Amino acid sequence: MPVSPALREAALASKAWPFEEARKILKRVEKSGQKQVLFETGYGPSGLPHIGTFGEVARTTMVRKAFSMMSDLPTRLLCFSDDMDGMRKIPDNVPDKSFLEPHLHKPLTRVPNPFGGDYESFGHHNNAMLRRFLDTFGFDYEFASASEYYKSGRFDDMLIHVLEKYDAIMGVMLPTLGEERQATYSPVLPISPISGRVLYVPMKSVDPKAGTVTFTDEDGSDCTLDVRGGKVKLQWKPDFGMRWAALHVDFEMFGKDHQTNAPVYDAICEILGVPAPEHYVYELFLDEKGQKISKSKGNGLTIDEWLTYADPDSLALYMYQKPREAKRLFFDVIPRAVDEYEAFLNAYQKQEGKIADQLMNPVWHIHGGNPPKPEGAGLSFTLLLNLATVANTEDKAVMWAFIKRYKPELDPATHKRLDSLVGYAIRYYQDFVKPAKQYRAATADEATALKDLAAAVASLPEGSSAEDIQQKVYDVGRREPYLTTQKDGSAGVALTWFNMLYQVLLGEEKGPRFGSFAALYGVGNTVKLIQDALAGKLTK
Repeated sequence: MPVSPALREAALASKAWPFEEARKILKRVEKSGQKQVLFETGYGPSGLPHIGTFGEVARTTMVRKAFSMMSDLPTRLLCFSDDMDGMRKIPDNVPDKSFLEPHLHKPLTRVPNPFGGDYESFGHHNNAMLRRFLDTFGFDYEFASASEYYKSGRFDDMLIHVLEKYDAIMGVMLPTLGEERQATYSPVLPISPISGRVLYVPMKSVDPKAGTVTFTDEDGSDCTLDVRGGKVKLQWKPDFGMRWAALHVDFEMFGKDHQTNAPVYDAICEILGVPAPEHYVYELFLDEKGQKISKSKGNGLTIDEWLTYADPDSLALYMYQKPREAKRLFFDVIPRAVDEYEAFLNAYQKQEGKIADQLMNPVWHIHGGNPPKPEGAGLSFTLLLNLATVANTEDKAVMWAFIKRYKPELDPATHKRLDSLVGYAIRYYQDFVKPAKQYRAATADEATALKDLAAAVASLPEGSSAEDIQQKVYDVGRREPYLTTQKDGSAGVALTWFNMLYQVLLGEEKGPRFGSFAALYGVGNTVKLIQDALAGKLTK
């Protein structure tokens, strides 16, 4: 779609991080005069795609879209699978580990598929899972296999160039290695004709003119291999730089664990005669204990778990926000992400005509400049969680009965996002809120205040607004022992008043605006909830 001059001008000035990265790429391509821009992401198919894979592709897509607002140059996104890497250990999630033991250190696309089915190898299976994973989210990408690129000759010319620059590459690599590793290191890894394994052995000779390397094979004999046609691969650090050079990659982002290696990747790419791409280093995710998330440990949150309790848009928002700050990625971040997404979506509509503001709004980047219109229901995920708490139900129909009484114009058939949120809220409540609920009894003073609150709410007609109910809550809360003095000398409600309401009535430490909750739950139901709490009828 054509980009208006006003939109392009705003994009060129926007301080949103995808635009800042896109401007670096624009400067690069204007200098080179190239006719196409290549974005790349990497994938290690020793395991299934995970939440980090989503984050990397989603964030790269955001930068790609931002670039398209600044330039008419065509762009491509290449999702590259390092499926020629040797299988250095057997994953924990395979059906039969012993089945794979004879194939350790073979390229992943030469390891039999432990899951059965039509895929010819373990690598092919995981590649298929990656493509299905990316297709589910509607990403616009091209898939690339390292095995296919090596075997088809796509890397042949650059591999010969690696041999020509062998000493220079060794000069970059050796200072990064320990003394013992230096003695046996080679950037070229031959694949043994005898065993089919990827060998980490030193080269006895390198012949750029013949395009061959000579090494000692597993049986002790000298073997000379042509580096072309998939008979060798490169160590992972030189492979990064070689791939960038061979494909003329313009942008790639990676996690902070790669940050110290980035100068090595860059140096090798430039040794091979191609400018290193722009890259963006993002922080890693932490689990609930503040430890780095690890596939092997299985800590943290998987993408399937997130999508059990919230939609992909909320996950995309989580990925957009502060990518250079370490963030906890656990179940308790989900409700806030869902509500923040809805808030940004509502704000976007109010920013109509204010292009600069809209470009700073995360939903512009999540939806590639075309976010959906909000449904206008005004029901937050947190509010739905509290409704699920008092309704204590697994039935969406029960939840919808409360919603339709509160706002008759809402319906699951016409408000599909809200209907999805209802289902997510029920699942989240059942799995996380309900097991942790801990009601406490009211003290004598609190019981007096709650009786007053019940009477105040009961004085309102059914269907009263959230504002009217909230005013009653404030009126009671401005009495002792909850009275507090504000800076201007006026009487205010102490935070402990609201904390008490959540603890005694909902069994939680915090909750939504109480008036909004009571309006949704209903005046009569709220009065009964207070009376049940005073009678000790609320239990876990």
